[in-house]
Amino acid sequence: MRVIYLVTTGGTIEKAYSEQTGSVADPGNKVGRYLQRLRLPDSEVNVVPLLNKDSLELTDADRELILATVRGLLHENAPIIITHDADTIVPTGRLLKRALPEIDVPVVLTGAMAPLGFEASDGLQNLTESLFAVRLLPPGIYVVMHNQVSAVDAVSKDHKLSRFISADRRPN
Repeated sequence: MRVIYLVTTGGTIEKAYSEQTGSVADPGNKVGRYLQRLRLPDSEVNVVPLLNKDSLELTDADRELILATVRGLLHENAPIIITHDADTIVPTGRLLKRALPEIDVPVVLTGAMAPLGFEASDGLQNLTESLFAVRLLPPGIYVVMHNQVSAVDAVSKDHKLSRFISADRRPN
């Protein structure tokens, strides 16, 4: 049985539509429900609900909490996935890379441009790809989004295309 830790921090991937208010809100951890839809017969995915914030509201203290949580989980010697809002996923990943230069497992950050459960959501795809990626990647800090795996220090969000671009795939 392969153990994987999934740390949830909120963001778009966790948002839900409220019929009462007609708005999108952060109701709490939705990832567990989506994990139940996946066939993961040889994996034990341990969800660690940490935060429920939009990344534009994340503080330095929140990022330090993410770092402390990852640091604590590294002792389990199991891969780690962090769900995170796309807007500030790269700065959080770069903080992890600076603070944890020598790690023995892959740490993957992922998120979504549209919330889980929305018709056009990329959340389930990104979550599924992250679960697969941590089984194959060497130790390091990565962003997995939209069928792409990128080292955290070689990726940026392209707001016009609404996706992430690796340094080696940027158009000229």
